[in-house]
Amino acid sequence: MRAPHHALGFLFCSVALAGALGAGCKAGGSAQGGAHHPLLPQREVTLSVVGTNDVHGRVGRMALIGGYVNNLRSARARDGGAVVLLDAGDIFQGTLESNMAEGAPMVAAFNALRYDAAALGNHEFDYGPVGPDATPSSPDQDPRGALLARVAEMRFPLLVSNLRYRDGRALDWAGVRPFVMLDAARTAGVRVGVIGGTTAEALESTLADNVRDLQVTPLVPAVREAAQQLRAAGAQVVLLAVHAGGRCGAFENPHDLSMCDQGEEIFAFARELGPGVVDLVVAGHSHAGVAHVVNGVPIIESYANGAAFGRADIAVGGQVGQRPEVHLHAPRFVCENDHGTLGDCDAGEYEGAPVLPDPAVVAATEDALARAEALRARPLGVDVPVPLERRHRDEGPLGNLLTDLMLALYPGADLAVLNAGGVRHAIPAGPLTYGALYEAIPFDNRFALVRLTAREVREMYESNLSLDNGLLLLSGMRVRARCDGGHLVVTLEDAHGRPVPDERVLQMVTNDFLATGDRHAFGRLRAEGAIAIEAGPPMRDRIAELLEQRGGRVDGRDPALFDPAHLRVDYRGQRPVVCAP
Repeated sequence: MRAPHHALGFLFCSVALAGALGAGCKAGGSAQGGAHHPLLPQREVTLSVVGTNDVHGRVGRMALIGGYVNNLRSARARDGGAVVLLDAGDIFQGTLESNMAEGAPMVAAFNALRYDAAALGNHEFDYGPVGPDATPSSPDQDPRGALLARVAEMRFPLLVSNLRYRDGRALDWAGVRPFVMLDAARTAGVRVGVIGGTTAEALESTLADNVRDLQVTPLVPAVREAAQQLRAAGAQVVLLAVHAGGRCGAFENPHDLSMCDQGEEIFAFARELGPGVVDLVVAGHSHAGVAHVVNGVPIIESYANGAAFGRADIAVGGQVGQRPEVHLHAPRFVCENDHGTLGDCDAGEYEGAPVLPDPAVVAATEDALARAEALRARPLGVDVPVPLERRHRDEGPLGNLLTDLMLALYPGADLAVLNAGGVRHAIPAGPLTYGALYEAIPFDNRFALVRLTAREVREMYESNLSLDNGLLLLSGMRVRARCDGGHLVVTLEDAHGRPVPDERVLQMVTNDFLATGDRHAFGRLRAEGAIAIEAGPPMRDRIAELLEQRGGRVDGRDPALFDPAHLRVDYRGQRPVVCAP
């Protein structure tokens, strides 16, 4: 087992680095950025950077990804190069095997794979305090307790350069740093600096109570400052692992951006940053693929859930100041297997050798996978004749089923509302199991009861329909939205089709993610005591118990569950809804 890295063991000394990350650093040689270093390669060296992102707890995928990485490491060892292994965030949250231990199995897998660094994603905050509470239930609980417990287990640094406390102070979390210089003995004598970053919406896409004292700062200035310090310390290659992403549909030509969404966050970042500041970006968050050069900035991103990995080969010359050459590879899919277990997955060959699961990762994760599999197979006594598809931006039978079940659990509520982003996977046809339900709603959200007016509900849907994001799923009432005189007019109807007056006070059942956020009226309502977070097990477990009690059949073709001609959220055209003047 590899010994843990110490905080300063990653660094080459410089005055700037010592000031940023602590004085007394002594690991590896000269503080002079352009001076000769005993490990500086005197020939061209190939660094292969492998990037993963948004693995979301797919523990079973990691051994096979390790097989690819091992083959690549062997290839680089033969030609005198090295492999740098990075992750762009959202490591833990998403599967039974990971969530049962608040992400510990993923850390075990990453340690066994010898990751060099990882970026901080928004879902790293989801577990909240150590233990069953997803958010603090008493003042003595640390809202980042579970995250910091995982960081203490990591034998690699967790990096973020653009996150601070709201009062402007730098983060003081042990094991979390803005950037790092890797051990040159592990990178074929090439001095490699790695910067971390996170998305501008990081604190909006997790439980608000766990991050209220934090702020995301602009990414470009943070990266520029970190890169300057790393270059001054002698970094020949500077990498950025960042939980912000893009989206492209073709990978034949890395300079052809015609099949890319130019509005994505990492593209805007690259246009502002410009060439030469960093040599490669390993991106994430958007769950899409990128292997492109944007404004001189090479970027890789490899979808999500451990389905693929990204790769870039960087040729580093022996002359100081020579700019590295970067060759991008298209995202490499591991195998076709939704749950990420090894099963019948045949990965074939990579770098001239069969891809075999990494035995160290298998040993580190097999107990967690076995425990999860036993729970995953638990039958709920419900038959699903056709798949219940996950839809994000519009209405569908799965979202309607979940909100109907929420309302059934709280019959005194007037309506149930659920964010579509909380639904992560379709439910397959066949006997429904706890595992399938878990995949569909993997977050450990609790129920919340919100007292608000019908006008506030209308305004909530006006905002939601005007944005290009997940639909707010609905049960118990109906929303109608139409354009009138250049404005979007939303009306709220009860179960009998009658208009609901704006002044009527309603009780809404939702989840703690929506209820504790500051969007809409929720921030004010919480201050007024109009929001109650329900104690007890997660929403998912209570829904599972209700399904077991009911049994029977859930048919997505049933018009009572989903009728395209009578949508619960009824609007014309596509979202975002734009009304022409």
